[in-house]
Amino acid sequence: MKSSAPSSLLAPLSFFRNGFAWVMGGLSFTLTLVALLPLLAILAAIIQRGLPTLSWEVFIHLPAPVGVEGEPNGFANAIVGTLTMVGLGALFSAPLGVMTGVFLAEFAAGSAIANGVRFVTVILSSVPSVIVGVFAYGVLVITTKQFSAYAGGLALGVIMTPIIALTTEEALKLVPVHYRLGSAALGASKWETTVKTVIPCAIPAITTGVLLAVARAAGETAPLMFTALFSQFWQEGLMAPTPSLPVLIYNYASSPFEEQNAIAWTASLVLLMLVLTINLSSRLLIRRRF
Repeated sequence: MKSSAPSSLLAPLSFFRNGFAWVMGGLSFTLTLVALLPLLAILAAIIQRGLPTLSWEVFIHLPAPVGVEGEPNGFANAIVGTLTMVGLGALFSAPLGVMTGVFLAEFAAGSAIANGVRFVTVILSSVPSVIVGVFAYGVLVITTKQFSAYAGGLALGVIMTPIIALTTEEALKLVPVHYRLGSAALGASKWETTVKTVIPCAIPAITTGVLLAVARAAGETAPLMFTALFSQFWQEGLMAPTPSLPVLIYNYASSPFEEQNAIAWTASLVLLMLVLTINLSSRLLIRRRF
C-alpha cells in the first residue's frame, strides 16, 4: 500500500538544512557553556578555598578571638541565627503568601482587585533587599530600640512573601478545571472545593515555592545588617542582636586577618550547601504531577 503523504515530506533533508541544524546546535551548546562558566568559576573558588578548613569544629564552636592561637574556630552561632531568622520569616510569610495566592487564583481571578494585588506583589518581589532592611529597621528596630531576630525575620518574611504568593497562584492554576467541576457536582461549596480539592493537589508545587523563597532569604545580607546586626556569641534571645552566616561572611571577608578570611570561605561553602539542599528538595517535591 502506497503512502498518501507527499513525496516532499518523505524525502531526506538537504545537506544545507542538516548543516544549518548542526551549526545552530553547536552554537547553542557553546553559548550554554559560556553562560555556565561564571557559575562554575564561583563554585570552584568556594570549594577550593572553603573545603580545606571545613571540619566538624566549625559547626559546634563559636568564632575564636583574633590573634589567639589554638582556640577552635567556628560559626555555630551564625548557623543557628540564620535558621532562627529564616524560620521566623517563613512563619510570617508562608501563611500570608499562600492565602494571597489562593485569593488571586480562586476567589478573585480576573477581577480588578486581583490585578491590583498581583501588580503590587510583583513590584514587591523586585524591591531591593536593602530597602526591605530599611523598612524593617524603621518598623521594629527604631520602635523597640533593639536589633533583634524578630526584626531580621520580618525583613526576610517581606522578601519571601511575594515569591510564595506568586508561585502559589501559578500552582493552583495548574490544577485541572474538571477537579473543581467534579467537586462542585458533588455539592461542595467554593471554599470546600478550594480547601479539600484544589490546594491538596497543588501542595507539592506550593511547597516548592516556599522552599525557593527560603533559599532566597537564607543568602540575604543587607536586610540583616539593618535589623539583626551581628554577634560573636550565642544569641541571648529573640530580642537581641543575632549572628547570621551572610553577615559573618561579609564581615570576615573584609577582615585583614587571614584566619577570618579562611572562615569566611568555609561559611560560604556551608551556606552554599544549605541553599543547594533546599533547591534539590524543591526539585524532588515538584516531581509529583497532578
